[in-house]
Amino acid sequence: MSGHLDSTATDVVATDPHRWPDIAVVPCGPLTAARAIVADKLLRRAAARLPVRLQYPDGSVVGAADRSLPTMRIRRPTALARRLGRFGLIGFGEAYMAGDWDCDDLTGFLTPWAASAGELITPALQRFRRVAVPRSPRAQRNEPRQAQRNVAYHYDLSNDFFALFLDETLSYSSALFDHIPSSATALADAQRRKIDRLLDRAKVGPGTRVLEIGTGWGQLCVSAAARGAHVRSVTLSIEQQKLARQRVQAAGLADRVQIELRDYRDLDGQYDAIVSVEMIEAVGFDFWTAYFQTIDRLLIPGGRLALQTITMPHDRMLASRNTLTWIQKYIFPGGLLPSMPAIAEITTQTTQLRTVDTVSLGPHYAETLRLWRQQFTARRDAVLMLGFDEVFCRMWQLYLAYSEAGFRSGYLDVQQWILQRGRE
Repeated sequence: MSGHLDSTATDVVATDPHRWPDIAVVPCGPLTAARAIVADKLLRRAAARLPVRLQYPDGSVVGAADRSLPTMRIRRPTALARRLGRFGLIGFGEAYMAGDWDCDDLTGFLTPWAASAGELITPALQRFRRVAVPRSPRAQRNEPRQAQRNVAYHYDLSNDFFALFLDETLSYSSALFDHIPSSATALADAQRRKIDRLLDRAKVGPGTRVLEIGTGWGQLCVSAAARGAHVRSVTLSIEQQKLARQRVQAAGLADRVQIELRDYRDLDGQYDAIVSVEMIEAVGFDFWTAYFQTIDRLLIPGGRLALQTITMPHDRMLASRNTLTWIQKYIFPGGLLPSMPAIAEITTQTTQLRTVDTVSLGPHYAETLRLWRQQFTARRDAVLMLGFDEVFCRMWQLYLAYSEAGFRSGYLDVQQWILQRGRE
């Protein structure tokens, strides 16, 4: 490996070993050292094929000569290689959290990698995936009790934290812009436009009985109730329930909205429309069928489901469904992005739900994430004042940039998917 200057590297990120045990300690041992050599070679070879650059502490560069290209500045090559060798892409993310590498244009650097996600590892090496990458722990599996713990891990961080980078609607899902690029001031209108389209396509109006699976912070409840609908919304986040109830009360709509702390599997009743915005991603592969069958049971004949969901390529979903990813370890435990074929197969074969239409909002999510990331970066000091540390901030920077890169590259998409139960 080039540039073994780890011991003299500067800008070390202060790391609490109790809070971040896998960040504070660099993997070691002869097997790790051997795997690090392979990982370093794979990293260099992949970078040489992409429009990016790797810059090492000794001044050596891997990749194109164009200095304007996104450049990964590797501060501690040995630590990076060992984390990569031991934990793969999880180690790549942990290396960023630890400050082993940095980049001024994180999204620009990650986008080409996302675009080539299925091609960078040769088929020969793909065969070793099961033994080379960690498997999802059964402890994260979304059984009812664990599902609430998984949701709380992310959504109960702090309402004040999310308010720092979300818009005034507190919508934590893709917006729908009238033009791209847009501005932070237009984000709230774009979020309302997204919600209105879902409610329009679900035919929500005066007297409609609406079930929302996944409350968020209550904006959809407010919008639906303002149309005259009667709304029952369920969430597993205590913090979201508390603030959503306050917002509904402040809007003078408490007589039309009921917000419960309840698992979707425990629901009963009959509804004209069900709306679920970017909640299926937290359900988990093993429970997608139960999720759609529950919706099928709760909808009246002719009732509609307005689903907004992030999707990934079907082959990548199948390859990674049992793999522990950096996102699952640090951001969304127990989560998995579905594919469009998976949703179509489940709904067609196990329910009476039939697709009415779908529309892709991929570029809109990239823009939404860009604005969130911009706000997060601008209010970094406020994040630290809430009690979060530098490792947490770097983790969220990577999460937002990584997600944006996924949508910009086309590797990820997001669908507004309208399904109807049987015929009207």
